[in-house]
Amino acid sequence: MNFEKYERLAFERRENGVLLVTIDRPEKHNAADARMLSEFTSVWRAIQEDDQTRVAVITGRGRAFSAGGDLNEERQKLDDFPSVVKVMAEARGLVVNMIECQKPVISAINGPAAGAGLAIALLADISIIGEDVKFTDGHVRIGLAAGDHAAIIWPLLCGMAKAKYLLLTADRVDGREAERIGLVSKAVPTERVLEEALAVADGLARGPQYALQWTKHALNNWLRLAMPTFEASLGLEMLTFFSEDAQEGMSAFLERRDPRFT
Repeated sequence: MNFEKYERLAFERRENGVLLVTIDRPEKHNAADARMLSEFTSVWRAIQEDDQTRVAVITGRGRAFSAGGDLNEERQKLDDFPSVVKVMAEARGLVVNMIECQKPVISAINGPAAGAGLAIALLADISIIGEDVKFTDGHVRIGLAAGDHAAIIWPLLCGMAKAKYLLLTADRVDGREAERIGLVSKAVPTERVLEEALAVADGLARGPQYALQWTKHALNNWLRLAMPTFEASLGLEMLTFFSEDAQEGMSAFLERRDPRFT
């Protein structure tokens, strides 16, 4: 695996075939710019093909896991058809490549997560979050349909009623509540998130690899069945990039004011 080609992700090989992946843009709270989105999409295939990796752990540098997309960049894509098509392809690739990666993936959610970062956090096979860490899928707050990952995984994790409530209201939940409703695997004191994730990863890495990978593959058939739902949600999200509400929502967010949707 060629680590040097990655600019927004850092890598550390640990014992027993555990690969620690760190989202590495702390000065921007690990917000996903165009380069990071591209790396989020491609890294899972590279991990799958890396013979030295048995289990991957992904976390964020600093105080955030990944604070979503870079809205200054996102606003430039509004009404720009080629840019929106590119975003759609990368967003689909991120989800598909995580599902098809045979190696177990553990997310150590050490701080706020949104957008593509939240997709990675919750699509991981095991998700470990700090008890006080808060997150939301805030697409509707900026006038976009929730399409990154939510339709494919949230109803399976926490049930349709909770999924609809959280995605339509964009309410924040903390780690304790996320564990209670099943959105994440486990909540621990925030200072222990990475330690716990690495301990779980080490146990898996010392386990029977074919059995683990094939168990993951079989369980992910539930997600494969939901691919048409995901692709519809992604297409509808991209459609809202051409709406006046998205213009207003992103502008209001960047200007730190309440949006006035028409």
